[in-house]
Amino acid sequence: MNCMILLPAEVFFDREVAKVVAEAGNGSFCLLPRHVDFVAALVPGLLRIFAADGTEEFYAVDEGILVKRGDDITVSTRNAVRVPDLGQARRVVEEKFKALDDREKSARTAAARLEADLVRRFMELRKNV
Repeated sequence: MNCMILLPAEVFFDREVAKVVAEAGNGSFCLLPRHVDFVAALVPGLLRIFAADGTEEFYAVDEGILVKRGDDITVSTRNAVRVPDLGQARRVVEEKFKALDDREKSARTAAARLEADLVRRFMELRKNV
């Protein structure tokens, strides 16, 4: 099977795999080559990817969508990070996703300021008319 992890700005992962284990709202599930086509809404958690040689890799993913169609598995998510080993998963996720959350908060604050400024200017224009 070919597995791809897509982020908004890049293809994060694209490789042949033997098995994928993911987490949805109703629990975790496993996808193997001859399984039926499948779509799932993923919750934030770990994506376990098994290579053909049996090695296992862990990827922390944010909410997203997983689509299995034939021999292709596509995961579309906002954030993903490779976790070196399961023992470090929590630390890696906190570091990477916290930095993203801080940037999102800054962007939201800037957008709110722009909105408030725009409304204030429209109010000033209305007074002058």
